[in-house]
Amino acid sequence: MNAPGNKKLPLAVAIMGPTASGKTAIALEIAARMPVEIISVDSALVYRGMDIGTAKPTLRERSLAPHHLIDIVDPAESYSVMQFRRAALKLVEDIAERGRLPVLVGGTMLYFKALRDGLDVLPEADPALRAALEAQAVESGMAFMHARLGGLDPITAARLEPNDSQRILRALEIIELTGVPMSQLLAQAPRPVLPFRLLPIALEPSNRAVLHERIARRFDAMLAAPDDSEAGLIGEVRRLRQRGDLHPGLPSMRCVGYRQAWAYLDGEFDRGVLREKGIAATRQLAKRQLTWLRGMPDRIVVDCLAPDAPERVLEAMAQEIPG
Repeated sequence: MNAPGNKKLPLAVAIMGPTASGKTAIALEIAARMPVEIISVDSALVYRGMDIGTAKPTLRERSLAPHHLIDIVDPAESYSVMQFRRAALKLVEDIAERGRLPVLVGGTMLYFKALRDGLDVLPEADPALRAALEAQAVESGMAFMHARLGGLDPITAARLEPNDSQRILRALEIIELTGVPMSQLLAQAPRPVLPFRLLPIALEPSNRAVLHERIARRFDAMLAAPDDSEAGLIGEVRRLRQRGDLHPGLPSMRCVGYRQAWAYLDGEFDRGVLREKGIAATRQLAKRQLTWLRGMPDRIVVDCLAPDAPERVLEAMAQEIPG
């Protein structure tokens, strides 16, 4: 958490929000007004070669201000919350020393939470117990395991996708090991004091239906290229599949849009169903992101649909920036 009232600490601004809320555009608007460096807080943007489905800032956009934590990991690799927190803390320190404003931008709320609240103090994995849970998941299905978690730890279950096998099984493992829900353990953990002031600004829609329209338009733009084209989301996923070392179980390929396009290329459904599933999954992601944000009472809320949203963000920042 922040060190309250300590204006001597450097300032970092967090621009948070659901997918399609315009975070990148507002960050670049800030960059046009003052010297900043942008730290991506997005678990998908870390992967190289995944540009279209992640709505990654273009090279032109990235030329407008230094960007960090983009294109740093191969899709065959994993990137942990711990790795993000360590990198982000160091980047904030370095950027502030360069006399620039660190601006953390993204929608991976778990990363924001880890940065502000610290890493979880949870029991180490138990290989035998995990193997037993994985066997039960194979027998009963992940929907059953998610429902089981909902009965034992509804708070954790509510923020996890029903097919997020890794996190669902980890949450069940923690309950088995400690007898206490993971959400309760996290609530009891002490929060660290950050070495900087963090100004949390949340871009939230005043009309959820308009955000849903934005999501649909953006996904349609990703699918605009013909199936046999190298362009578009389908072409991008086809190139990733052709590498031969990727599979749908990897964290990179579980990203929204990528797992649906992979299944489409496997022939599981047609292009129309791909569109429906991709848009539905993105809306579900936005819903979870907004749920996370509502649990952050000290955030400054800016309507992402307002024409003057950038000005409102800048006004909020001006209250914390001297001069």
